[in-house]
Amino acid sequence: MPLEVAWRARDDYKSESQCQRSSFAFYRAVRELLPVWLLEEMRATEALHWEEDGRARAFSPSEALLYALVHDHQEYARHLLRRYQARALDAPSPSFRCCACTDAAAPHLALAVRHERGAILGMILEAAAAEENEQQRRAFLDARGCTHSGGKSAMHVASELARADCLLALLANGASPYVTDSAGDTPLDRLLEEMERAGDADSGGDARARRACLDYFLLFAPVLRYRRAQELREDASRWTRLLGERAYRWLAGRAPLSLFVLCTRTLLSTRAELLDSLPRFLRPPQLRL
Repeated sequence: MPLEVAWRARDDYKSESQCQRSSFAFYRAVRELLPVWLLEEMRATEALHWEEDGRARAFSPSEALLYALVHDHQEYARHLLRRYQARALDAPSPSFRCCACTDAAAPHLALAVRHERGAILGMILEAAAAEENEQQRRAFLDARGCTHSGGKSAMHVASELARADCLLALLANGASPYVTDSAGDTPLDRLLEEMERAGDADSGGDARARRACLDYFLLFAPVLRYRRAQELREDASRWTRLLGERAYRWLAGRAPLSLFVLCTRTLLSTRAELLDSLPRFLRPPQLRL
């Protein structure tokens, strides 16, 4: 019996309590990194979840991928993305959303960034790159979350949490540095807000990650457009202290980027993955993590 037929056949006879038990069993199986074949057998034959419309539903590839992301089950994520392709990145059912907002895009990209699942993020970006429709591919990369979460894109999440590697992966795969959230902030605005919150005492690994994120914007954004630009110009002494003289002058538009940064930007515009292969001494200073 085809999987879709089996799903419809089981829609009406499972109780809510039975669904809760089977749903938790499937969640636990993914969490324990059980073999892919066993997880797919569970999903096809016994794992159900309860929808708000009062019906039992089988887990879709998209919903299974959410579990794989949370628990970093890389083999299962790879299987779902290769076997089901675009279906694995569809929006999940309402019971898997944080609110009733129906306009929000599928959360997989932002979730991979939030949990810092770099390997699975790479798989998702590879699957997105296979999309022949360029408009749909860009819409997926720049999709905003629900209004409950502030309409943040994956780029906003990466900037806010200083996920430097994730930010680089997104920018290198064509995510826009100019996408805005519900408040009109760009990812660079979110990064500057976090740097401002950390203040003068900002140091250690998080500080280096935030500086790396800032340099990635300088490398991948041909024009720096962000809402707080005027604020930086009006409070030069404070922002110079927070960012450093060179970075402040670049961001405020008071000095051109260095020839070294411009050359690196030109190189990355042809093949962004070359950044990883550059010798350490050839990388911009803040990117020598």
